[in-house]
Amino acid sequence: MRILVVGAGGIGGYYGGRLLEARQDVTFLVRPRRAAELAASGLVIASPNGDVSIPRPPTVQAEDLRQKFDLILLSCKAYDLEGAMTSLAPAVGPDTVILPLLNGMRHLDALDQRFGPAHVLGGLCVISSTLEPGGRVRHFNTLDMLTFGERDGSRTARAEAIAKIFASAHFESRLSQTILQDMWEKWMFIAACAGITCLMRSSIGDIVAGGGGALALGMFDECSAIAASHQFPPRPEPLQRSRAMLTKAGSALEASMFRDIERHAPTEAEHLIGDLLRRGEEHGIDSPLLRVAYVHLQVYAAHRAREAAAQN
Repeated sequence: MRILVVGAGGIGGYYGGRLLEARQDVTFLVRPRRAAELAASGLVIASPNGDVSIPRPPTVQAEDLRQKFDLILLSCKAYDLEGAMTSLAPAVGPDTVILPLLNGMRHLDALDQRFGPAHVLGGLCVISSTLEPGGRVRHFNTLDMLTFGERDGSRTARAEAIAKIFASAHFESRLSQTILQDMWEKWMFIAACAGITCLMRSSIGDIVAGGGGALALGMFDECSAIAASHQFPPRPEPLQRSRAMLTKAGSALEASMFRDIERHAPTEAEHLIGDLLRRGEEHGIDSPLLRVAYVHLQVYAAHRAREAAAQN
């Protein structure tokens, strides 16, 4: 199976590197700067689950992409999706499968419109990783679960073939027959965690210590109500786990969106929170806490845009 991994950052670099480590046929679609970095220093992964160093991993740049691939692993930021779709388009053939690992649901609509639903699986990953200055992929803990499946819940030959490939690599993977439910449950948690930690500009532990645990739960309950209105209410175990994580005393948990704000970087607010609010409004769901968090993020984006304009 020929696999194209779009990007070689914290997620693409990790899973693509693990697949290369297992001697799978992997090529990274990267920009010129990352291509030069990989050519010079190789793909390096530092992980509690075992380090990886792969000299000169196979790469291709968008202008040179000609061949079709069997599987495309897509892990870009939501605000880079349009550009990523344009870059990977030449690699999509009649039987190509695209496996996106973005959070939320908005990307599925965009991928369906561009390539057709038959080409697009559902997917998510649970991992804490980043691309460090210098190009090393840093994996922070032992969690590296990748879950995927056909969106209609069927077990197809192509999904089984991908599961076999993933099973050969040194990361956890699961072929799910409830992938849309899985994706909604992650989205509920990510939106609530991002909303509350960005709004309070602090970790879950500090928010709980300051008396904000009920606010975190209230925001999560709003997310859950929106999911339920779309026929994806959280199941008991994920519900209990999410509520516990959002109210854990002393927790250092921070959403990656909060870290983006600290770096004065763009965020996925539209994709993760704005889209959730819009879907709630379609069903008459009132979400005041989530709305406050979204406005806060919009104010941040406006301030950032104004600063960028002033510099130009």
